[in-house]
This record gives sequence, C-alpha cells and structure tokens, in this order.
Amino acid sequence: MSVPGFPTPVADLAARGLATERLAAGAWNDAAVKFGNTFGAVAGFLGILLVVFLVAGRARGRLARPLAVAVFLGPAALLLAVGLVVPLLRTVYLSVRSDDGSRFVGGENFGWAFTSDSVREVLVTTLLWLLAVPLAATGLGLVLALLVDRMRGQSVYKSLIFMPMAISLVGASIIFKFVYESRGPGQPQIGLLSQLAVAVGWDDPPNWLLSQPLNTFLLMAVMVWVQTGFAMVVLSAAIKAIPDEVVEAARLDGASGVRLFWYVTVPMIRTTVMVVLTTVMLITLKAFDIVRTMTGGNFGTQVLANEMYSQSFVQFNDGRGSALAVLLFLAVLPLVAYNIVQLRKEREVR
Repeated sequence: MSVPGFPTPVADLAARGLATERLAAGAWNDAAVKFGNTFGAVAGFLGILLVVFLVAGRARGRLARPLAVAVFLGPAALLLAVGLVVPLLRTVYLSVRSDDGSRFVGGENFGWAFTSDSVREVLVTTLLWLLAVPLAATGLGLVLALLVDRMRGQSVYKSLIFMPMAISLVGASIIFKFVYESRGPGQPQIGLLSQLAVAVGWDDPPNWLLSQPLNTFLLMAVMVWVQTGFAMVVLSAAIKAIPDEVVEAARLDGASGVRLFWYVTVPMIRTTVMVVLTTVMLITLKAFDIVRTMTGGNFGTQVLANEMYSQSFVQFNDGRGSALAVLLFLAVLPLVAYNIVQLRKEREVR
C-alpha cells in the first residue's frame, strides 16, 4: 500500500537502481579516462625514447659518443634532478625561512629543533630506534643464518623468514596492530599479545600501544620482524663464502663452537655485518610508516621522520618541517657514504 505523495516501494527501488547504474557508469568512464591518459603518457614517452635512440644510432663521427652518452644518461640525470636535486635545494631554502616562507630566519629553525623539549624527546626516541633496531635485527639474523644453514630444507625456512620483507611497512603495522589489540576487563581479547597475557594469568592486560615506554619497543618489534629476513639472507651468503680451508685450519688448531664463531666467522664477515647494520639504520631513520599507522606519533612514540611530516603537512610549519628534513638528510648521508666505502673495499678484496 502506497501513501499519497510518496513513491511506491517499486518506484523507489527502481530509482535507486537507476542511481546505482549511473554511479557505476560514471566510475567506469572515469577509470577509462584515467587509463587512457596513463596509456597515452607511457606510449608518448616510449615513442620519444624510440625516436631519440634511432637518431643516436644513426649518428657517426665525433658526435656519436657524446650523443650516445647524452641519450643514455640524459633521461636519468633529468629525472634525478627533478625528483631529488630540486626538492633538496628547495627544502634547504625553506629550512632557513619562516614557517610561512615570508622572511629569512637563518638558523632559527635548527635552533628550535635542538632546544625545544618536545623535539629533543623526538630525537632521543629516534636515537633509541637507531641503537636497538639494527642491533636486534642484525643479531637475530646472524643467529638464524647459523641455525638455518644446518637444517635440511633450509630454503623453505629462509623463504618463510624472509617473507615479511615482501610486506609493506604499513601492512606489517596493521598486522601488529591487531596483535597488540587490547580490550577492557570482561571483554574477549582478540589481540594475540593480550590473549597470551590472559593465558599466563594476567587478567587485565594493559593497552599495549598506550603504555610508555613499552609501546616504543613494541613498534620497534615490527621493524625488527621485517628486517630480520634481510639480515639473515645477506649474512648467510657471507658465511657460506668463507673459504673451507680457513675453517678447517681453525678446527685443526682446536677452535670449535663459540670460539670458532667468535674468532673465525665473525672476523671473516665483519664487513658484511657492518653493511647490514648501516643498511638497517638507514631504513630505521625513515621509520615513518610504522609510527604513523600504529600510533600517529602519540603516547611518546614520535620519531624524526613522522615529526617532519607533522610539522610540514599537519601544522603547516614549512620552515620547521624543512629543518627537520635537512637534519634527517644529514643523518643519512654518513651512513650512505660508509656503505659505499665498505662495498668498494670488499670489491677490491675480491
């Protein structure tokens, strides 16, 4: 029965179905336009490259080599300049300007970074990440490399341990957010950590991500879980590269067990261990995803990368955010340089 002045149920359903069809058609059209634009851009780029390569291939004489260098290095240099050099220069420029960019303030933003109590806490927390995560991930990876290499079907175990590397840090953070999920007393616990706490007699486990400073170490556990597989694979390859003659000579001299590991294995893979440590440090310095996804930097878990984002894109303090970005860049630079030097030394030895 229909009420006068109101659409009948059949007419209402028909109108809803028509609206749904229109939304679906609009979505398909929008997707088709975006796909066409993307396809056109890629095709245009490939077409330009093809023309440039054909021209370079037909070049002869003194212009042939410079033109070939320009063709192969030009696009990469252009993309590097647009994607890295120009943003770097702009960030440095903004770091010495006021938050709205209207006036020059010199080193005022850097002074704020080192004198503000809140930012100093962020720097201390970041330093704690730099000390704990690389040591834990590298140490655990080394132990697993030694243990897994002695097992049958080691490739299966290595694949399982390495698998977290295939997960994005955001995905890993969501997984562990469920692991750390905590509910009030009397409610069923769905978080694995809370269930384990209840199983051992802890009737009222805390909200793990709110408990300071425990929450910081729980966030570090996510990064360690992701990076341990990388450390294990690299260190396992380094251990297998140790010459058998060295190991046999050490055994003949009476070395075995811990002594063999400490006085023979570790010195032989010291360069690789340092490269793994510094690589994990580089990734840890950029630990933005985990903090942003799990706590948003609240409850004492803020790190430098997330504070830089908050200052720039949440509070719109471009000067302060850029100063933190410059500090982060300066912290990364020595680690990158050290890795390059170590890799060159290793190649020279080989």
